[in-house]
Amino acid sequence: MNPPDLTPVTIAAGIAGFWILIGAASLVESQRLRFINRLIFPAGAVAGCVLAIIGARALGDPAETLVLPLGLPDLPFHLRLDPLAAFFLFLLGVGAFGVSAYAPGYFSRESAHRLRLLSLQYHVFLASMALVMLADDAYLFMVAWETMALSSYLLVTTEHKLPAVRGAGFLYLLIAHIGAIAILLSFGVLHGGGFADYTFDALRATELTPFWATVAFLLAFAGFGAKAGMIPLHVWLPEAHPAAPSPVSALMSGIMLKTAIYGMVRVIYDLIGDITWQWGLTVAIVGALTSLFGVLYALMQHDLKRLLAYHSVENIGIILIGIGLSMVFIGMGHPAVGALGLIAALYHALNHAVFKALLFLGAGSILHSTGLRDLNDMGGLIHRMPRTALCFLVGALAISALPPLNGFVSEWLTFQTALQAPVLEHGVVRSLLPLIAAMLALAGALTAMCFVKVFGIAFLGQRREPHHPPAGDHPGGDAGLPESIGMAWLGLWCVVLGIFPAVVLMLLNRVAVSLTGHGLPPEALEAGWLWLVPTSAAQASYNPLIFLATIVTVVLLTFVFVRWCYHGRLRRSHPWDCGYPEQTARMQDTADAFGQPIRWIFAPVFRIERRIPAPDDPHPRFELHVEDRHWRWLYLPVARLAEFLSVQVAVLQRGRISTYLLYSFITLLALLVFVR
Repeated sequence: MNPPDLTPVTIAAGIAGFWILIGAASLVESQRLRFINRLIFPAGAVAGCVLAIIGARALGDPAETLVLPLGLPDLPFHLRLDPLAAFFLFLLGVGAFGVSAYAPGYFSRESAHRLRLLSLQYHVFLASMALVMLADDAYLFMVAWETMALSSYLLVTTEHKLPAVRGAGFLYLLIAHIGAIAILLSFGVLHGGGFADYTFDALRATELTPFWATVAFLLAFAGFGAKAGMIPLHVWLPEAHPAAPSPVSALMSGIMLKTAIYGMVRVIYDLIGDITWQWGLTVAIVGALTSLFGVLYALMQHDLKRLLAYHSVENIGIILIGIGLSMVFIGMGHPAVGALGLIAALYHALNHAVFKALLFLGAGSILHSTGLRDLNDMGGLIHRMPRTALCFLVGALAISALPPLNGFVSEWLTFQTALQAPVLEHGVVRSLLPLIAAMLALAGALTAMCFVKVFGIAFLGQRREPHHPPAGDHPGGDAGLPESIGMAWLGLWCVVLGIFPAVVLMLLNRVAVSLTGHGLPPEALEAGWLWLVPTSAAQASYNPLIFLATIVTVVLLTFVFVRWCYHGRLRRSHPWDCGYPEQTARMQDTADAFGQPIRWIFAPVFRIERRIPAPDDPHPRFELHVEDRHWRWLYLPVARLAEFLSVQVAVLQRGRISTYLLYSFITLLALLVFVR
């Protein structure tokens, strides 16, 4: 057999294999080859950079396929690189470079044994995500999907000796496998109930009735939504992210959640194809609720990583809004506007990948330096960690959707899609889309408020003394060179994607055309690389460079005016202290106090438990806990039902081998009768 040509799909598959290879190489314990372990993460970072280049170059190329005889007999692996897969491989490569460059510094104090296991699981995790995006058959897709789930579970439970970590890992694995079952059933429905030909080409060729197409859509939406973290299947995120090491949290939130978005887009737009507006409205409403609930719960958190996890829920909601709007307009015969909605969703997926990975890495640097995750114990970190503070500030501005950074562009495009509602003929839908846009605007404002809280409390003000000082040795200084490189890389992409959005728009238009057969109007693509025009210049346009130049000019003019007019008359003094000359850290606002107004305004959304001390308590302490209502509304009833059914089924467990053999025989007969 001749070796395959060195095509982009071959190189991408080779990078996935390379990640697996270097992960296995990290298990080498030989003293002579000890230096290899120091090169594992840098080599993985270089591979990520190459993958990003391959993905960017393949965005405009026709689809390429590759068949590898690596699976079971008569079940080879089918791989395909089309514009959609190329875009998500680019996203994976950008994120993998930043996190892999950061990882050596973060894991520098791990034991040799744990570092070898971490390296293996980490690189298998990267490879499995690449294979999910390259898969062109249901068999390889599910193998890669389950490998991704298991490897990420092992990474989440790195500190498996802690009961809370084991519980978080179990919850994550449970919801991941429930989602995988739904995805597998969706593939089964798409193939008409059989798997004689399991390739995606066969699934595309299947003609489904509207009922079975809707069943396939709902199964795929639920299955991929569970992995993405949409409401109400989001509960694993705020548990798993605080438990995982920070580089793993960055990969999971920044990239792994996007594999679910990739799968959702692949199945709905590519494999099913015939999109209805009712599906789109469902996705958009779920996305709006996910976005709003996610940011509200984020505002109530004081654990930094848990707060960031809830913001991942919020941003997944924004992406779902874009996808839902796209489906609504396509289903109602407006494919150009539908293409804009899809582009906005993909743009935000890329933006979220970089700024959320950056924020988790910043949180990791704080944790690595101070041992703290509780915002109420932080303060004044900008003086001790200036590089981390700068990078975290860039990520905070980006996620708050402030121009000229990248988060603003994708949310603005989502708004522009929703504002096209007047072209729709259906009155109810035409009325609902502005409401969804209003919920998106509210979520954006609350996000900005939340990150004012995070940055202000953690990095500004006076240093607080922790109520529970962290155990272990923490250096207390700023991020080292590897960590700084990783964060700076992701921060740079936050700036580049925000200042040159027209270039990104033109590239993503190719993805939209490949999926829907339609793209943006010519006026939107001919405005040049300086101007972003989503539909027409008469309706809306945006130039980030002019915006940036305006900000810089105003700041410089203000500085020059103050220095020129008040030169020699300036004096420095402390801020007004309200008559208290000796300010202490205890007088500063806490994270809980900052979120108190929102807690009262949106009280019905939260479940609040208060503990008021008794009058004779010698050590009175007021406690207040905010719980996610979805636990009591959904998960606890389901758990009780499962427990009840388990007790009923337990009567079948007689402890006799003959009885179990009878069960197996009956099952075999049933399979022979019903499976053909």
